[in-house]
Amino acid sequence: MTTERIYAKLLPIIQNYLPEDVSPDEVDPDKDLTRELNINSAHLVDVVLDVEDAFDVEFANDDMESLRTVNDAITIIQNKLKENQ
Repeated sequence: MTTERIYAKLLPIIQNYLPEDVSPDEVDPDKDLTRELNINSAHLVDVVLDVEDAFDVEFANDDMESLRTVNDAITIIQNKLKENQ
């Protein structure tokens, strides 16, 4: 799956958990999920659960620790999809 397709599938998942004060248009690959997009830690877990379902992958604890930006999520998903091939 291409980076663009992963991003397109990931974007609505992230946008679903944005607080009201953050516009969905602000989401881009370089944004920090918690600091810039203000997704709280509980919702970050929900994002991961939704991503796992959407992409049929499983995040390990190490993946959660390295998940900071939207681009990190894309990279983790790409790696997980390669592992599942």
